[in-house]
Amino acid sequence: MIDAKLLVEKAFEAQSFAYVPYSGFKVGAAILGTNGKIYQGCNIENAAFTPTNCAERTAIFKAVSEGQKEFTAIAIVGNKGDLKEGEGDYCAPCGVCRQVIAEFCSAKDFKIYLAKSRDEYKEYTLEELLPLGFTGKDLE
Repeated sequence: MIDAKLLVEKAFEAQSFAYVPYSGFKVGAAILGTNGKIYQGCNIENAAFTPTNCAERTAIFKAVSEGQKEFTAIAIVGNKGDLKEGEGDYCAPCGVCRQVIAEFCSAKDFKIYLAKSRDEYKEYTLEELLPLGFTGKDLE
């Protein structure tokens, strides 16, 4: 059973650690492994921009580096640093993050929660956010 509210809470917690001296756009993510553990990530910017890493990939890479490669859901939050919780809009994963999610998650079953506040979030599947996605099956 997925506790969406807990995942959203953990995403907001992770957002507080974002390193964003250039954009000021803080993103937090919390991904639920099939082992029941939640892995958190924040975005980490770099002056050269290309080495910047998104919150979603930080969470996934953290989990994979600890041996977890299967997931059931992720919650993502993000906004400019001067906005209060509930202000702004929903923060969807970028294309690169959608592709990384597709590497480890089922397009039909994997849940993506985009939250504006701890009580206001929307649920999507990966297939909805990445239709006709490219996966390892395409290389077989």
